[in-house]
Amino acid sequence: MDRLSNTVRPYAWGSTTAIPTLLGVAPTGEPQAEMWMGAHPGAPSRITRTGTTPTASAPAEQALTDVIAADPAGELGAATVEKFGPRLPFLLKLLAAGAPLSLQVHPDLDQARAGYADEERRSVPIDAPHRTYKDANHKPELICALTPFDGLCGFRRPLEAAEAMEGLGVDSLKPYADLLRAHPEEGALREVLTAMLTADPAEMAETVAAAAAAAERLGGAYAPYARIAHHFPGDAGVIAAMLLNYVRLQPGEALFLGAGVPHAYLDGLGVEIMANSDNVLRCGLTPKHIDVPELLRIVRFEATDPGILRPEASASGEELYETPVDEFRLSRFDLSPGAAPVDLTAPTPQILLCTAGAPSAGELGLGPGESVFVPAGEPVRVSGAGTLFRATAVA
Repeated sequence: MDRLSNTVRPYAWGSTTAIPTLLGVAPTGEPQAEMWMGAHPGAPSRITRTGTTPTASAPAEQALTDVIAADPAGELGAATVEKFGPRLPFLLKLLAAGAPLSLQVHPDLDQARAGYADEERRSVPIDAPHRTYKDANHKPELICALTPFDGLCGFRRPLEAAEAMEGLGVDSLKPYADLLRAHPEEGALREVLTAMLTADPAEMAETVAAAAAAAERLGGAYAPYARIAHHFPGDAGVIAAMLLNYVRLQPGEALFLGAGVPHAYLDGLGVEIMANSDNVLRCGLTPKHIDVPELLRIVRFEATDPGILRPEASASGEELYETPVDEFRLSRFDLSPGAAPVDLTAPTPQILLCTAGAPSAGELGLGPGESVFVPAGEPVRVSGAGTLFRATAVA
């Protein structure tokens, strides 16, 4: 078992205070958006093991990617390697949104493989701004709130979206509302999103400005759209956001985001886990490239309930967030002082993250924001008082 040293990513949308407050350190004044825990090549966690240098008293810090590459079966377990290949199949994060993230969707596994192969065949540089598929993997994800957490998730009913647009009293929104009322559900959503993303930029900027002013004036259910427009003036994604369900999670509640489901995180601190992939198709609230034809092929144009998840408790005290994917499994333990230690030994690799209190994993004490990597099959028992998240896979 190894204590992790993790990288904090300073994306512009990040909160300047949420992650420092959890870690108990002074804010730097810079956005601190995500703290990554895992073996993503872009910012792998680092570990220190004794016996890795000629003098065991001065062990070397190593990237977790290198540790796994040196012994995939030993670190991940043979079953994990057979199912997912010689890599950690999930990435765990602390995510702190101080401003809206881009409106986006993720492909399913078949779409990712086909899209990646096509761009490789066409020799599109992997770092090209217009490159859509960075790898051949899908990217299902789950966000669990540590504070009240606002987001957008999945399409709402077209008639509800039409009523919301009409309520702003903006004439240039009327054609979108009329389309939402005039077609079957899938056709209405597809046609309206297409129209928004292909509209004349100058005309769309005027529509967004008028809608933002109306939303600011009306407040209430319109307040989130005024806030989004403040960060993205003139962006068609401000209007596209009105097609989606607005969700506020309370601490302990979660959302699962499957393939083709449009979503955006708006504000709050949470624990996020995802399949280890960078495949994102954006559809607004971003200055980055939007691949409209591919996006329209990937998006699932159906109204859905956002499906807020609440954990299911077991006899061991483990509270599991059920999801339909095998790349990750997220659960939570609220440990009480004096309770018997809980055995978490598993045949798959694990990352344990403390978010409150001072529990222990084996002989390692953890404070808020601290984490450990547990190789497959290594014995581990947790005890003490605090909240501990457990990330692993199903192999």
